[in-house]
Amino acid sequence: MRIVVLDGYTLSPGDLSWRGLEALGHCEVHDRTAAAEVVGRAKDAEIVLTNKVVLDGQVIEHLPRLRYIGVLATGYDVVDAAAARRRGIPVTNVPAYGTQSVAQMTFAHLLNLCQRAAHHAETVRAGHWSRCQDFCYWDHGLVELAGLTMGIVGLGRIGRTVARIAAAFGMEVLACDVSPAQRPAGVTFVGLDELFARSDVVSLHCPQTPQTQGLVGAERLANMKASAYLINTSRGGLIDEPALAEALNAGRLAGAGLDVLAAEPPEPDNPLLTARNCFITPHHAWASRAARRRLMDAAIENVRAFLEGRCRNVVN
Repeated sequence: MRIVVLDGYTLSPGDLSWRGLEALGHCEVHDRTAAAEVVGRAKDAEIVLTNKVVLDGQVIEHLPRLRYIGVLATGYDVVDAAAARRRGIPVTNVPAYGTQSVAQMTFAHLLNLCQRAAHHAETVRAGHWSRCQDFCYWDHGLVELAGLTMGIVGLGRIGRTVARIAAAFGMEVLACDVSPAQRPAGVTFVGLDELFARSDVVSLHCPQTPQTQGLVGAERLANMKASAYLINTSRGGLIDEPALAEALNAGRLAGAGLDVLAAEPPEPDNPLLTARNCFITPHHAWASRAARRRLMDAAIENVRAFLEGRCRNVVN
């Protein structure tokens, strides 16, 4: 059984082992694979694993031995699942591996906006405290979360975890979800417009679909409090980026914490890179070692299940 991993570096830049996968067949792990290299590297493979390398219908048709596609992520839009289904090829993903890590990043961004701990630590290192006439100082407003309202768009596993953490901080929690799997106690369900208008913090945890593309645009941003924060650890395309940059620069929104952008890596002229009070991390909310370990273990188990005739996590 020949197994090819097209882009294994982000899952394991060297701190995790592929031995579990290597035990299942002849395994080649490539750090990265350019689009022009995919067919050449995978043409003899029966099992192909990908994270962000695109396997569209044309590529799939050029892989005659292909029997299985595993996506090293939860989202599987990089694969033409319908084309794979026509060939009888199962496509699997790995759900839920990063729930805790992504929820943690949500609050890392929120606490950064509220406390500016790194900024104040840098000013201390620069000598500001040593020169201060008082025993303490702050050069940016400090915000307490208790009593504020957290609005969560999308109440799946991550959204529910964020809701529990917000409640632990003493926040009121609002949520909007088209069809919530659960309705946790202490969460008030409201419409999307009401959620944006009432919330002091809006956190996005919904998938990017044609219906949610550009969900947060100029009109919705204008409906938010000027003192509110926007957090996005979901998908970049949910936000109209020029509209958000304009709102931040005009002071119509207090700040934004983003782990995702519409184009990744971003173009140098993306207006959010220089927007006021906009803090961007490089799409690594999912990437704690613990979460990546769970992801690798689950992806290997998906392959093992396929080889044993008991497919799991099949999305097509």
